[in-house]
Order: sequence, then C-alpha cells, then structure tokens
Amino acid sequence: MNRFFKAIVNTGQGFIKAVTRFPLTVVCLACATIVTCYMISLHNTPDLFIQKLLFTFGLGAFLTVAAQFCCERFKRLQKLRLLVYVVAALLVGGYYLIIASAPSIDYAVRARTIVAVFAMFCIYIWVPSYKGKADFNSIALTHFKSTFTSILFSAVLAAGISSIIAAIDALLFKVNEDSYTYTMAIIWIFFATTYYLSRLPLFNSETEEDIAYTQHAAGYPQVLKILISYITVPLIAAYSLVLIVYFGKILFTFKWPSGQLGPMILAYSAVGLIVYVLASHLEDKFAAYYRKVFPKVLILMVIMQLISVYIRLNAYGVTEARYYVILFGIYSLICGIVLSFKPVGKNFIIALLGAGLAIVSVIPPVDAFTVSRNSQITRLEQMLTTEGVLTGGKITPKADVTMRLRLETTNILNYLGIRNYLQYLAWLPADFKTYDNQKYGYVTDEKMKSVFGFETAYEAINPESQYFYAGLDMQKPFSISGYDIFVTGIGSYRKMPAEETSKHEFQIRDMSYELTVERLTPQEVRVSVKDAAGTELVSTGLYELAGNLSGIGKAPKESLPPEAMTLNVENNGYKLKVLLQNINMTFGTGAEAGVDYDFFILFGAPIVH
Repeated sequence: MNRFFKAIVNTGQGFIKAVTRFPLTVVCLACATIVTCYMISLHNTPDLFIQKLLFTFGLGAFLTVAAQFCCERFKRLQKLRLLVYVVAALLVGGYYLIIASAPSIDYAVRARTIVAVFAMFCIYIWVPSYKGKADFNSIALTHFKSTFTSILFSAVLAAGISSIIAAIDALLFKVNEDSYTYTMAIIWIFFATTYYLSRLPLFNSETEEDIAYTQHAAGYPQVLKILISYITVPLIAAYSLVLIVYFGKILFTFKWPSGQLGPMILAYSAVGLIVYVLASHLEDKFAAYYRKVFPKVLILMVIMQLISVYIRLNAYGVTEARYYVILFGIYSLICGIVLSFKPVGKNFIIALLGAGLAIVSVIPPVDAFTVSRNSQITRLEQMLTTEGVLTGGKITPKADVTMRLRLETTNILNYLGIRNYLQYLAWLPADFKTYDNQKYGYVTDEKMKSVFGFETAYEAINPESQYFYAGLDMQKPFSISGYDIFVTGIGSYRKMPAEETSKHEFQIRDMSYELTVERLTPQEVRVSVKDAAGTELVSTGLYELAGNLSGIGKAPKESLPPEAMTLNVENNGYKLKVLLQNINMTFGTGAEAGVDYDFFILFGAPIVH
C-alpha cells in the first residue's frame, strides 16, 4: 500500500513539475480539452470558429514545448524566458489568424497543421543536443520510453474509469452517455500529454540530481532490447528482402507500379529510421549489422520510389500527396547517405533535416499547396491550348475533343474545386463552380458543356477489378417538383428470385395506381406504374444507368450527385423518376455476378380537367 501511495505522490509531484516547467503547454492542453468537451456536448458539427480553436491549441501545445526546450538549452534565453513565452504565444495567435480566413477546415488546413506539429516535434527533440550538449540518441530514447509509458498508463486509466462509470450506470443511477467521451478527452488530451512531459528530464541541466535522472531516464530496458534487436530488426530485414525481390521483378518486367509503392516505402523509411535511432546504443550483432546495412538498403529503396513517383508526376502532375511522397523520399535519401558515412553520434541530422523540410513544405511559394495548384493549372491550360479550347486566355467551346482531354479536364477541375482553387483560373467564368457541396467538388455536366462545349468524363473502371460501387451524395438536395408521391426504402438485390416483385398501391386525386418493382435477372430491375385497370403507364429498367456509371465512373465512386444517379422517364404526361441511392455491381458470369440496388422513386400523374 505504501508503494501505491508513493506512486500516486510521485505522479502528482511530476504533474506539478510539468505545470511549472511547461506552463503555456499545459494551458494549451487544458483549452484543447475544454474545447473538445464542448464539441462533444453539442452532438452536432461545431461552428468553424470552435474547430479552428482546437487546431490552434493543438499546434500551440507542441510549439510551446519547443520554446521551453530552447529556453533550457540556451542560457541567454533562460534569462528571457518570459519574452520567449510571449513570442510563442504570439506565434500561436498568428497561426489562428492564418487559418481564420479559411472557409472550412479543409485538406490544406489539416495538412499544414500536421506538418507544423511534426516540425515542432523534430525541433524539440533536437534542440537539447545542439552542438553536442546532450546525446541525441539518448534523448530520442527517453522520449520514446516516456511516450510508451504515458500511453500504457492512460490506457489503463481510461479502461478503469470507464468500468467505474459503467458500474455506476448499471448499479446506482443513470449516467449521461457523454461521460465516457468526456473521460476519454480528458485522459488522452490532457492527462496523457502532461504525464509524458512530466517524465522528461532536464536534458541540459548541470546539477548532479538532474544529470542522474537524465541518465536513468535514458536507460535501455531489457524488454526493449529484445523487441528492437530480435524482433523488429529481423522483421525489417524480411520486409527489405520482399521489396528487393519486387524491385527485381520491376527491372525484369519493366512494369512500374501505379501508386502503391510510395506509401509502402514511406512507411518503411519512417519505421526504419526510428529503429535505427533506437538501436544506436545496442551492441549486439543484430543491431550492429542493422546500423551498417540499413542506410545502404534505404538508398536503394528510395531511388526506386523516386523513379516510380517521377513516372506518376510526368503523367499526372504534382498533387499534395505526391509532393510529400517526393519530399519524404528526398529526406530519406539524404538520411541514408549521411548515415552511411557518419557515426551514430550524428543521428540528430534525422530530426534537424525533418524539421527543416517540414517547415519548407508549408512556406509559399515552394509549399506543397502552391506547387500542386500551379502544376495542375499548368497541365490543364496546356491541354486546353493544345486542343484549341483555350486560345488567347479565352475559352472557345468545342464539342469534338479527345476523351483524354475530357477525363483530365474533369479530374483537374474537381481537384481545384474541392480545394477552392478555381479562383486562380482567370479565364474561367466567375460563376463556374463545382457542386455546392464543396466536400466532394464534382463538376456538373450542364456547367461543363456550357463553358467548354463537352461533358464531364471519368476514368473507366479498372478492367482487372470485378466490382463497382456508387453511392448518392445525401447532402446534396434534389428537386421533387412536379411529382405527387415519393417512395423511400426501396431495395432489390441479386439474390432475389427472378420475377420477384414488390408492389405499392397509392392514390392520387382519387385515382388508384400500383407501383411495381420487379427483379428480372441478377442484373436488371424493372420499375413500372399501372392504373387501376392494370394498364402500364410508365416504366424503366435500372441496369442501363448502372452500366453507364460503371463505364464512366472511377471505381469506387462514392457520393455522386443526384444528377448522375437519376433516371427520368415520361409517357403521356405520367412522370417517373428513379434516384439510385447505392449500387453494388459484380461483373462476370459467376454465382456472385449481378447488381444490388437501393433507390427512391418519385411519380407524378397529369392533372385531368
């Protein structure tokens, strides 16, 4: 019991030290926790202002940690600690002003924030080791152990408190369901991070007590030695062998991958570099061999990755994802070269270079977003100019263009629209925009044809794929004007027996009608409306529309607009509209071949005078 209370006391003292050592960070964490709890209480999407505050406090926590480590490393800054805090607070406020004008928390805001957090993390890991004042590898190991311990403690605490809440709810009285999410927010945002900070020693302190604690914190646990040397290193070696064999296959077949290689090498490089740093103080044969071989293998992997990405860039231009894949490839290549010739004492280059490239990637005009935007706009303008659609800075509508131009124009305009970049196209009409739901940003056929003279087009489904899925964008409104009834929850699936029907009877202006949904084949469904005498008034099949979607839709194509998912049929004044909600297609002749449909039906009858 004494040990238990002693552990609680030590934890409390650690928290107090963390608060006094990182006051601004604790304030940012507390504010982020409060904002998160408020967002949970809303049970709805919070205001944009609240979302931006959460991002600001999140970045502020990392930035202020970096500021504190700078104060501890440089004696001059120690004397100006208050001024450093003021500058850090101003930088946090400046970040909010930067994102304040953003119309939403879009991809650019999220990516910039993540990159900035990564840069701050790299900085505060590196700063204590500046000019050899402390050992970088020991610092990195200490951060790793502190993170792991914090996660473990927080997970146990979260499970325990959740169990207590559940017990109170079941045995004593009803507990608000939000209590669980409030608890998780407090534990994982405030407690976990503060506990992690409380375990970090004063790396640059010269007192005997701090030096002793720093050495103790950098001790290598036996379990971690086994994990790194005898489990992780062999796994990375096996993974490296698989990649090398795959590269051999590429050189033999001259068939380069179409995008999947980049993320694989990125993950391989990131994990490999982390393990390289953690293995720097190990003296066993596995670790020593890994330190010698991994940097050379990494160079080979990254070169193959960069070649693959270059092929994609040459064909499709730069996007944010490709920009960061290239940037990380360059980063990994430099790290591989440096680590091949420098001793492990120079491992700080890994963090320093990472911070530098991360900062560069968010500073215009060389940032990922400006470069990607300019690349895609240039590609579009060059293609339109070559086809004669764009001449002298003006658009000349032209219907007879190549399918490649239709595909690329549609894709690039969707890309620019979803990121609010259409304003940079001076030659595009001011009223041209993608669908109102900017989350998806698809261009309408009507707008495309009126401006460019041709309709939208999407890449054909991958011939190697046997499946296709398309779903309706439920956030996009659609018109029901001119129709008398609206039937929801209609479904017809391939496993239904042939000729199985579902019928719905209804009346419009004292006239009786019957709506029939009939399964004809595993692929085809027929929708029809008959009058009281059994005479068919209007009907349509669904497979033609599904086939057209799979032929022009990039599989899978989720959240298509109502215009793309609608069938309109009219006969003698009777109007039938079928709006597909979801379609799942399996191609071929096997037992699973067919189409599943979920859809809405609208029907309108003429007014008889």
